[in-house]
Amino acid sequence: MDEALTESGAWPIAHAKEPANPELASVKRLLTLLDKTSKSNRTYGPANPVAQKFFQQLFEGLTAHLATYSKLAFLVQRSELYFNGEVVYRSEQGSSSESVAFKLYTDGIRELAFLEGLPAEDLSFLLDSLWNSLDPDEDDDDIVTRLWSKNLSTITLVTAEEIAKSSTGGEVFALPTAGIGDVFTLPTAGMMEAPESSLRDLLDREQAHAKKGMGPGLEGGGGSEAGNGGTPAKGGTSRQASRFKSGHVGYEVSDKELAELAKEIEAESTRDNMTYLLDMLTAILASEKSPAILTKLIDLWGNVLDSLTAQGKWTMLDSVLGLLHVTTEVRPDLGDDHKKQLAALLDSLGRPERMKMIETHLNKLPDATTEGLPAVLLLMTSAAVPALCTLLANLEAPAHQAIVSEAIETLAKDQPDHVLRGLSDRRPRYVKNLLAILLKWNNPRCADAVEKLVRYPDVQVRKEVVRAIGIFRPNGNGIKLIAFLNDTEESVRFAALKLLMTGQYTASYSAWSPLVSADTFMDRTLSEKRAVFQAMRATSGDEVIPFFEGLITERSWTNRKKKDELAALAAEALGKLATPAALTALELGQKKGGAPVRQACTAALAQAQRQQHLKQAAS
Repeated sequence: MDEALTESGAWPIAHAKEPANPELASVKRLLTLLDKTSKSNRTYGPANPVAQKFFQQLFEGLTAHLATYSKLAFLVQRSELYFNGEVVYRSEQGSSSESVAFKLYTDGIRELAFLEGLPAEDLSFLLDSLWNSLDPDEDDDDIVTRLWSKNLSTITLVTAEEIAKSSTGGEVFALPTAGIGDVFTLPTAGMMEAPESSLRDLLDREQAHAKKGMGPGLEGGGGSEAGNGGTPAKGGTSRQASRFKSGHVGYEVSDKELAELAKEIEAESTRDNMTYLLDMLTAILASEKSPAILTKLIDLWGNVLDSLTAQGKWTMLDSVLGLLHVTTEVRPDLGDDHKKQLAALLDSLGRPERMKMIETHLNKLPDATTEGLPAVLLLMTSAAVPALCTLLANLEAPAHQAIVSEAIETLAKDQPDHVLRGLSDRRPRYVKNLLAILLKWNNPRCADAVEKLVRYPDVQVRKEVVRAIGIFRPNGNGIKLIAFLNDTEESVRFAALKLLMTGQYTASYSAWSPLVSADTFMDRTLSEKRAVFQAMRATSGDEVIPFFEGLITERSWTNRKKKDELAALAAEALGKLATPAALTALELGQKKGGAPVRQACTAALAQAQRQQHLKQAAS
């Protein structure tokens, strides 16, 4: 989410770089803090530590600004706040009713100003008035009346009624503010020669002219009593009472404003009811004091988790879980029973019933969005691993399987037993996913369980097992790999031979004998027989020389062509072995073998000699 958005959904105008005007930048920062403070007060209450923290930041920032510029005044529209002709705050569509601008505007305020020397008590009173957090027995919801009754000396305001009354005669003067001159108009009669800094200045000056008979002004004068710290004139009480009554004077609404209002109403009507419900439950959780109600509320959050899970609203579910995780920080006053209740609620996230909800939703909608689901799964504990494995086994879409696999990889890393038990499952897709998890862990303790899958029915699983053995056991005894050389699938056999030919494994000739002595061995392809002999050389060394020597010296009248082929392959292996015993066997083959064998032995000896020369040159 854009970091420029405030917590209420409103956003003080974001910009790519710091504006040239430092005062404008300061105003935007202050309005960001004002919006956050209002939001936290409204959600948690002013006594909450989070709300107090935001309030202190706002007060300190505002004090510093006023110490530099003496005054901060901004004009109010339905969804924007203006400062010196520029928009410094705007409500995002769909959240305007929660914004500071909308609240001020609907209560009739068209300008709000802060003056140097503003005490924390006055700022706190303004915020409490703004969101009706004063005396709950007070019937009056009108912000203007509350501020007027307090007679604050460092906060001034201008109301829509004042502007309307001042605009009843003579020419109208449009305040030079970009795009909003049609809303804030005052009679001038040629008397606005000097620029004014705010609507209050204009109204006060116009009132002074009206008293001197120089033009129409505010009804009865006394236009600055409402919170600018001045002393009310005689009869000021009646004038103020009249001034703060709404509905006496109307004002025009432009077509553009009507269209904007219609859009806001439409957005309000289409907002998700679930969002409203969650906001309400959050506010109750943040402020409720009754232990009995809190107990019921936490139980209700369990139903919320079930509902969001069943609907696949992962992002919203992640937000709710995040809220529940920090509840004990926001509400340090919660008792031990409620803290245990919250912990049990979070621990129950991975229970099988909820996993079944996730499975049903994802299998029903293969293209369903999964944004937020990885974060939800990672909020579970290791106790959820069995249920996650069941979920992985039952999901159909590879993309969904990948998300659950990543969660299992993280949660089960230190307790892999359940994953290892899953290798015995007869669903190849599930077993391959488990093998992929084990390979990422690269834990040698898992090798024994993997090696048991030598005869797993699925070819792809067996190939993955060979690869896993090469990772878990990159050297050592090669007997487990030799077992794969009887596999019915050639690609599996070659995968095992490739590892055995690296020279990193050892195996006695007795492990090879059943394979190479079988009559069926001669029927294998030339490339496979060559690979077997090279693997024997690499794993058994001189121990295989008697077998190779027998092949190159034996004379046979049956299957002569195939036996000569084996003898030539044996000579090639001896040449690469190139030990003294191997060379002796080749020399014997030159004397006793048939013509093709003698030729193969000669070539192998030449190759061995070249290898020896290269080794001597290198040393």
